Amino acid sequence: MENRIERFQNRHIGIISTRIAGTDGVSLEIEKWAAVLEKEGFTCFYFAGELDRPAERSYPVAEAHFMHPDVQDIYISCFDVEIRTRETTDKLHRIKNHLKDHLESFVNQFKIGMLLIENALTIPLNLPLGVALTEFIMETGMPTIAHHHDFFWERDRFTNNAVADYLSLAFPPNLPSILHVVINSHAGAQLSLRTGISPLVCPNVMDFARPPAPPDAYAADVRQSLNLAQDELLILQPTRVVQRKGIEHAIELVHRLGRKAKLIISHASGDEGYDYELRLREYSKLMGVNTLFVSDIINEHRGTTSDGRKIYTLEDIYPHADLVTYPSTFEGFGNAFLEAVYFRKPVVVNNYSIYHKDIKPKGFQVIEIDGYVTGDAVLQANRILEDAALRKRMVDHNFELGRRFFSYEVLESQLKAFMMVHRKGAS
Repeated sequence: MENRIERFQNRHIGIISTRIAGTDGVSLEIEKWAAVLEKEGFTCFYFAGELDRPAERSYPVAEAHFMHPDVQDIYISCFDVEIRTRETTDKLHRIKNHLKDHLESFVNQFKIGMLLIENALTIPLNLPLGVALTEFIMETGMPTIAHHHDFFWERDRFTNNAVADYLSLAFPPNLPSILHVVINSHAGAQLSLRTGISPLVCPNVMDFARPPAPPDAYAADVRQSLNLAQDELLILQPTRVVQRKGIEHAIELVHRLGRKAKLIISHASGDEGYDYELRLREYSKLMGVNTLFVSDIINEHRGTTSDGRKIYTLEDIYPHADLVTYPSTFEGFGNAFLEAVYFRKPVVVNNYSIYHKDIKPKGFQVIEIDGYVTGDAVLQANRILEDAALRKRMVDHNFELGRRFFSYEVLESQLKAFMMVHRKGAS
């Protein structure tokens, strides 16, 4: 008990995920949580298979990444099958033990007093890491916040598997020293129903107290780089090319607007394949929509491509957008929605379940569709694009709601509550 109290009183927090780099939703939320935690006097250290955090506070382990060849082999051998081999089990445990050794070294090297685990105990792309974390926490009693962005049962790709034992054990584990945090109320209800765990709900946030600055000289030529004519609209789809993003609805909307426009899709498909992108390219041709896939020139850092083109951040692109499309059929929360609100852009939103339950009741003004594009949605979008005063009233209203419900200050108050819960448990 004394060891646990001593560990908790140490204000070094170890943040763990498979990847802490780039502009994926989990990495972005890690950055926000770290900013708030460090404001509160904590120091954050990072453990992952890929890291872009300060080297002096980073502990990279190749096998922690879900793209590591051995980890991928385990994944392929365990999903879309019903029986796994002894060799797969042995390999899983060998890598698990390797990761546990490094977790121990990480904690000792940086004198970690608490762990913050980001999605590594929910999505089983890296089975050995999830099992290693579960055993390490069980064996040490380390105070832990497990921050869950989505769960394996929400994705069809994990349905058929030969690892029900490990999924029950570690995705997520029900351990007394873990405080579970989810990003929406539906996830909280499902977690309780399936595991008996009672989580806390903490939505994603943006730093509304610090509104975005106007585009600087570097970002002034975004429209030219995208070959947009002066009278051409920039309609931004700020997501990965993944089927659940519903991008075909954005293509249809742009077609039906009847305006000169380009649809700009910011991110690549990532680990979920390229078939959907091919479908979108075909559909864009069919609908006569000029759709640009520009993930090669959008990154977390400015720079230059191998052929000499400028690389922009997503923050460079947003100010130039005339309209944001977010027609997702499913989301854990809705980072792109908050980004549109933060950058004061009108947004088209599909009425996905989490939006309907956790966001819509707050009173945001959006162009809403419900599974398909309607004539009314098209009329509303055109009216907002034409009427600058109406558009300003809408985006200013949304920004104030974002500041009220989804700001860093909201996260700060919730993190203080989380710490009080753990302090009480440690004493």
